[in-house]
Amino acid sequence: MGQVTEIVGRGLAHFLTKPVRQSVQVATISQEKLAATLQPGDVLLVEGDTRVSVAIKYLTQSTWSHAALYIGNVLPHSAPWQLPQVLIEADLKEGVRAITLAHYAQMHTRICRPVGLNDEDRKRVVDFVIARIGQHYDLKHIFDLLRYLLPTMPVPTRFRRRMLALGSGDPTRAICSTLIAQAFESVRYPILPEIQRTWSDDPRNTDCYADIYHIRHYSLYTPRDFDISPYFDIIKPVIENGFDYRSLAWSDKKKPGCEPAE
Repeated sequence: MGQVTEIVGRGLAHFLTKPVRQSVQVATISQEKLAATLQPGDVLLVEGDTRVSVAIKYLTQSTWSHAALYIGNVLPHSAPWQLPQVLIEADLKEGVRAITLAHYAQMHTRICRPVGLNDEDRKRVVDFVIARIGQHYDLKHIFDLLRYLLPTMPVPTRFRRRMLALGSGDPTRAICSTLIAQAFESVRYPILPEIQRTWSDDPRNTDCYADIYHIRHYSLYTPRDFDISPYFDIIKPVIENGFDYRSLAWSDKKKPGCEPAE
């Protein structure tokens, strides 16, 4: 039965990773600007253009359907002329793999940076995902997502997040956002923890209550969560590297000396 599930799952993965014809994207950030801005430990969110991306964006009510972790130029290249593999992702067909930045050069992306993450923990996060290269994608998740690509009644918003928390739970398999969530969980860095407010016994606490943080299970995280997390900064390369609106070359701006003669 397991072998049949694997074969069917591979077939579904091939189907779900086909681009949607009506989907047209324009990259808002050039590959060069991305490369100059990204830092190890940054999460790169991607607005995908495949069938599975449609399901994820619908269920999470978000622009983002995929997430990858930037690790920097730490992996060896097979040839000096090849681009470095600087992103780690959990791909539907290939599993956990390293890819170049050019892979998403034509896609709409967003950089989410963990605030205050120290160098030691940053390295541990990067090492965590590198150590999992070669693991398989959680095919149980594929069957769950497929159901929501079929014609059906609209799914109430309050149920959408739980519908994505249906993976097998096998630690040797991964889903894009949960792989990254596990990496940050390994250093106790928050994404969207559940916060419980309790009364405090500390007399120095004038508010008489304390906030207790509870780590949510990694299977409950989606790409959207890194975007809305209060602990991740949104980095926009155009602004980050200095922006002067007066330097823009507008198409309707006449060049000096080109005025028509009267």
